[in-house]
Amino acid sequence: MYLIALCDDEAGELDKTERMLRSYQRKHHRLELVIERFESASELLYMVKEEKYIPDLVLLDIYMPEKLGIEVARELNSIGSGGKIIFLTNSREHALDAFGVYAVQYLVKPVSKDTLFSVLDRFLKEIDEERKRYILLRIEGRIQRVTVNDIAYCEAHGKAQCMYLVQGTQLLLRMTMAEIYQMLSGYQEFVRVGISYIVNLEYMDSLNAQEICMSTGKKIYLPRGAYKTLKEQYFGYYCEKG
Repeated sequence: MYLIALCDDEAGELDKTERMLRSYQRKHHRLELVIERFESASELLYMVKEEKYIPDLVLLDIYMPEKLGIEVARELNSIGSGGKIIFLTNSREHALDAFGVYAVQYLVKPVSKDTLFSVLDRFLKEIDEERKRYILLRIEGRIQRVTVNDIAYCEAHGKAQCMYLVQGTQLLLRMTMAEIYQMLSGYQEFVRVGISYIVNLEYMDSLNAQEICMSTGKKIYLPRGAYKTLKEQYFGYYCEKG
């Protein structure tokens, strides 16, 4: 299932885009598209901010009375929507701006069915691949997608736990370490280190009997008896990967 948001202040444009999406769905009869229409940017932003809606793909008009689609995309990015953004517009004027808000496509109206179908083929496939590699977390009252590859390690902090991303971002989670590990256990690169850490082996630079050195600069001191098991996991992971 894919959640697709259409945002345009003109109902006629929404109708056209929705008809093409329905045609695409009929062509791929096993595909389930859940399409939501928004005639204002504020309505879309409200639904995402209030965690009522996390679209996989947003087809967004650039010229709307409340604010430009570029501004809407920037706000969606800032609240961690994570959905791919495709701009639909009557002008090429903002094409360069689109790159600055990580839009995946910039289509000039009128958009042909063939063009839209080609874009959907490409990006729905990308979404399928990404779904295998991200988790959903509740952070500060909102839902956020976190790419598994970006997680360096997790550290216990009493009732809250801290997840450290390779970019330096720290995410405070109101979860137990057991709950976090359950979410990550399907990915072979994550291992438990004692009761206080979950480590991504991809970012482990070195290991000895006393400590782990992470590529982020973090040193994690090993609890008694942990070295042998961790060393086996470390070499087993890289041998299998190789």
